[in-house]
Amino acid sequence: QGEVVESGGGLVQAGGSLRLSCAVSRSIFSSAFVGWYRQPPGKPRDLVASITTGGVPNYADSVKGRFTISRDNADYTVYLQMNNLKPEDTAVYYCKAQTTGKAWTRYNYWGQGTQVTVSS
Repeated sequence: QGEVVESGGGLVQAGGSLRLSCAVSRSIFSSAFVGWYRQPPGKPRDLVASITTGGVPNYADSVKGRFTISRDNADYTVYLQMNNLKPEDTAVYYCKAQTTGKAWTRYNYWGQGTQVTVSS
């Protein structure tokens, strides 16, 4: 396994819910800024939600009020709870953990992605 592993995708009807999990390596979790991104077919990858090491969340306008990002320091996992899903939420969802090293060098660790499909 890599530093970041996503799970929890699937097929759901519009209005339904899914919870995505992002398991982050213990060696980097406590210092990692974590973001969930999504990439619909033929479109660029965009940031959906992020959470700081202190647990402060931030959301794209398109998901505010429907998605909740959280981090569990006990099991080194960041979750994305997605409610009231819409067909336009269909995409491959990726998790990225970012750490900062010497001289402010940033290291990005991407997961393999998990497919979310919302049917109308």
